[in-house]
Amino acid sequence: MDATTAPHRIPAEMPQYGEANNIFELMQNMLEQLLIHQPQDPIPFMIEHLHRDNDHVPKIIILGPPASGKTTIAMWLCKHLNTNLLTKRNLLGKEFSSAAAEARKHYQRFKRVPDSMLIQLVQERLSEEDCIRRGWILDGIPETREQVLMMQTLGFAPKHVIVLNAPDSVLIERNLGKRIDPVTKEIYHTTFDWPPESEVQNRLVEPEGISEVETAQKLLEYHRNIIRVLPAYPKILKAISADQPCVDVFYQALTYVQTNHRSNAPFTPRVLLFGPMGSGKSLQAALLAQKYGLVNVPDNVVMKVLKERLDQPDCVQRGWVMHGFPQDLDQAHMLASLGYSPNRVFFLNVPLESILERLTLRRVDPVTGERYHLMYKPPPTLEIQARLLQQEKDSEEEVKLQMDLFYRNSAELEQFYKQAITLNGDQDPYTVFEYIESGIINPLPKKVF
Repeated sequence: MDATTAPHRIPAEMPQYGEANNIFELMQNMLEQLLIHQPQDPIPFMIEHLHRDNDHVPKIIILGPPASGKTTIAMWLCKHLNTNLLTKRNLLGKEFSSAAAEARKHYQRFKRVPDSMLIQLVQERLSEEDCIRRGWILDGIPETREQVLMMQTLGFAPKHVIVLNAPDSVLIERNLGKRIDPVTKEIYHTTFDWPPESEVQNRLVEPEGISEVETAQKLLEYHRNIIRVLPAYPKILKAISADQPCVDVFYQALTYVQTNHRSNAPFTPRVLLFGPMGSGKSLQAALLAQKYGLVNVPDNVVMKVLKERLDQPDCVQRGWVMHGFPQDLDQAHMLASLGYSPNRVFFLNVPLESILERLTLRRVDPVTGERYHLMYKPPPTLEIQARLLQQEKDSEEEVKLQMDLFYRNSAELEQFYKQAITLNGDQDPYTVFEYIESGIINPLPKKVF
């Protein structure tokens, strides 16, 4: 576009298309790959990158001290996400690899693998088709700051890094009971996770290096290195306590790796707020409009006028927040047919008792027009209280009727807006606002990979 002709009238379809098809993220990912690999001919490189279609595959690092359960969590995540697990053991054991054969010889002689050799094995493995197509999980790698820098130089950047933490005393005790199935490589524990099958029990073996002294030495080395590793991943790091049931650790890890990180993509909020009468959606809409400059579209706007309003430049450029509409599935389909698709939808859930308390105790002074609430904002004098009136819409019968109408339609609306977020609206309004704000500025969670 020619900047001299600004301001530009950007059609509403352009930002919606860009958001729906992740155009900004796609361009950002291609630019990153160009800067990392610096191909001589960028065009074929970008075409090949688009054909791979692997920008959203898992790229995960699991770190943690000995006996923290990182291998178990990594294996469970690998099975759940259908991705590839990379451990030092399977990298060294790789067949038909001269680099792996050389690393094995070095390990057999010195009981360690140099950083350069290990990262060479990682590079070789991550360059294979299945890792490119389905992603990867690195178990316990990188171990040192030097390995981190080598990986970054080669352009291998994780999307999520998880570090498991637990007191050393817990880890030493846990390590003493560790057993390994030599067939499946599954890890068990004599106290916490003993297999029920006698066949499996009989073939379990005690791994090397799990004595108290050996574990303490490994923990000391881990603590010395990890403080230099973690600063390399400040924005993608999640610390999880390993001193809890393994299933709980797994679900926390799974929830984290299924979240998207905040993007630098231009984002125009188009927000729908649903909630029964008295749920506070009008207040939340006003707070959003005030803080982010969104255009507040109330519920008394009919469809023709609504279309005219949403087509105005301020709505297209700044976004909008709408409450009280659509009220049913037919109106939701009508809104979608006109091309107005919200990118954030919230349902405020408030129980009937709280709604009745909020609405049926409202009163109006017919003399001054001042509004009061018998619990939250009582009248200052008995004289004023004596003349207060209740509006018909605030009667208990009318409130119950409106609640019934709302919940009769809300199930279909929630099904229509599948990415909708349900919030507890029965709390301080500014707490509710913080949850709504978090849901707007952060990417929507992935349902599945």
